[in-house]
Amino acid sequence: MARIIRGGEVVEDPWILVEESPPDPVAVPRPAMLPLSAWLSLPPEVRGQGDTAPWLASGEEFEEAVDALLQAPLIALHFPVFRDGRHFSTAFLLRKRYGYRGELRAVGHVIRDQLFYLTRCGFDSVQLREGMDPEAALASLADFSLVYQPAADDRAPLLRRRS
Repeated sequence: MARIIRGGEVVEDPWILVEESPPDPVAVPRPAMLPLSAWLSLPPEVRGQGDTAPWLASGEEFEEAVDALLQAPLIALHFPVFRDGRHFSTAFLLRKRYGYRGELRAVGHVIRDQLFYLTRCGFDSVQLREGMDPEAALASLADFSLVYQPAADDRAPLLRRRS
């Protein structure tokens, strides 16, 4: 089991990230995070069991599948490299525009330096890049006490608090 950060603590997580589209998504061990296309190929009744979830590649179009995504218990957003921040916007859109209320998870090349803003953009959980210490990363959430811009977490930015 992987150790992830969820809800302000480090926890063991049973979800398996399936990186390639499997030939038979129904036969994948559960609970599993599948590539979006593989997850969408599952029958709706299988998707509705709550033990499969989609993961989206960076830059992957998802708007046509948003109705199905809103029913997923978890959506994982894959960061391929540190400098690719497109999923910060994806998380914000899923939360604010589409009203997604399930768990949003950052996976892939996710590092401690990103953790604070990931939580601000709407992520509930983070699976750090291999080799990163989740306990040390969790401690980094206390590094910032003020925010300067609005985000999905609805914390009041400093300029709005000075009125």
